[in-house]
Amino acid sequence: MRFLKQTVIVRGAAVLLVAALATTSCGFRRKKYENPITKDSQQPDKVLFDKAIRDIERSRYEIARLTLNTLINTYDTSEFLAKAKLAIADSWMRQGGAEGLAQAEAEYKDFILFYPQMEEAAESQARICEIHFRQMEKADRDPNNALRAEQECRQLMVQFPNSKFAPQTEQRLRNIQEVLAQSEMVAGEFYHHKGSFSAASNRLHGVVGQYPLYSHADEALWKEGDSYEHMGARFRPRAAEAYVRLVRDYPLSEYADAAKKKLQAMETPIPEADPAAVERMKFEAENRQAPGMIHKATSFIRRGPEVGMAAKRGTPTMDPPKREIPPNVPQPGGAGGFTGDVTVAPVTGSSALDTQPDARAGGAPAAAAPANNQKK
Repeated sequence: MRFLKQTVIVRGAAVLLVAALATTSCGFRRKKYENPITKDSQQPDKVLFDKAIRDIERSRYEIARLTLNTLINTYDTSEFLAKAKLAIADSWMRQGGAEGLAQAEAEYKDFILFYPQMEEAAESQARICEIHFRQMEKADRDPNNALRAEQECRQLMVQFPNSKFAPQTEQRLRNIQEVLAQSEMVAGEFYHHKGSFSAASNRLHGVVGQYPLYSHADEALWKEGDSYEHMGARFRPRAAEAYVRLVRDYPLSEYADAAKKKLQAMETPIPEADPAAVERMKFEAENRQAPGMIHKATSFIRRGPEVGMAAKRGTPTMDPPKREIPPNVPQPGGAGGFTGDVTVAPVTGSSALDTQPDARAGGAPAAAAPANNQKK
């Protein structure tokens, strides 16, 4: 009996010793919190982030943004800080609407500014391009969103050329430039039909010069040459240039044979077809998707433009659109004449008159006008 009591006492002492060792070793457990946050971690910042993501998935965008802002303001060293800022932008984009898309663009731009080296920076730029692409209208409407979309897509191609989003953005840029070219083509055809051949030739020349991948570039060249022919003998060389480019760069066009006859009548050498142009036109003919009859008949109920005919191959234009002076307009001579390029850009930000001091403010003050009611 005494032996059993001693055994129980020994075992009790062993249990107390193990408990004491466990109590003194709790400091070793605290070191786990110094490790990076893992997927199964229950640290407060990750709990907040997961809760916000669940709210975004359930379309509770305002609650999600409040949670994410709490995370950002409370845990400024969290590894979820960048993800939280990106999630705020995504929540605005999912919310949609004019206000939501404008806020999303601002948040994405902030993310690129603070985290330019992260892979998500390229994704943010792609989302900005998508925002304006979704707001584009038909070719005969206001082109401002198309110009903004082109500008933002070009920015991604320049700033993140090796990103995984670059190929998709390159095709989107072709689609955008198809719409912009069609917008110029509509104006050129209007002037051509009206008989304003100077304005028509200027617009049509700009279409092909700026957007050579445009699906109706050959038609634009044909009407450009016809416009120059109507402007008199002085512009016959320009008409010949348009026909030469049509035969050389668009050899499979339905206008190619007629352009060759025009060149023969003008006694201008007919150029050889560019083999690369032949291959490109064959590829585009096989891959373009022309809209069907039902699609055309219901186009009036759709706001967005048609991009099925956009090119599927080729490098899109990376320069902003430029305006040229019509050839029959006299060029200013002498010193002080304007010699730069007139570019087309979307209306953004404040005017220079609001942000820069007027140059006249630094000049000599104007002489005061004499008062008419002075007594003699």
